[in-house]
Amino acid sequence: MTSEITVRDGGPADAPAVAALHADSRRTAYAGLVPAEALGDGLPAQHREIWELRLTADYGGPEWTPVLLIAEASDGGPLGFAYLVPEPDGRVLLDNLHVRPGRTGGGIGTLLLRSALDRVAPAVLRLDVLRDNPRALAFYEREGGVRTAERTAVLPGGDEVTEYEYSWPRPAHRS
Repeated sequence: MTSEITVRDGGPADAPAVAALHADSRRTAYAGLVPAEALGDGLPAQHREIWELRLTADYGGPEWTPVLLIAEASDGGPLGFAYLVPEPDGRVLLDNLHVRPGRTGGGIGTLLLRSALDRVAPAVLRLDVLRDNPRALAFYEREGGVRTAERTAVLPGGDEVTEYEYSWPRPAHRS
């Protein structure tokens, strides 16, 4: 049920909570899909450093500044987040969309994705998803994503994985 869940813009003060949620989500969602070393003990500290940097960096102007969207319940704490990164070609990369483990399947991801699409309109939203992640592929396809590319990504440590790009085209203009 998403009626008590709201989406708000995040900021630097959210870095620790987002980093912890991100690490927990990656460990759950990517277990067996990426090498175990990529999900090891250093993941929480690594994510905290990354999110502190991302949320305090100067991107040169609002048109280039990424946006962190946080889904949370009225009783506090993030239940999920999405991170939107403007790209030079005018599209916007959905760099992350994660829901707290144990809360998936309840509409939080849909709420975040739809909030992201509303935020970036009329730009095209795109993301990259691992080919071997059928749950994520099914979710993005169910939510109207169209597979627009396939490529090989190189993970830290040199392992290669196949990923698909999904895009949400600009909505048709209505008169």
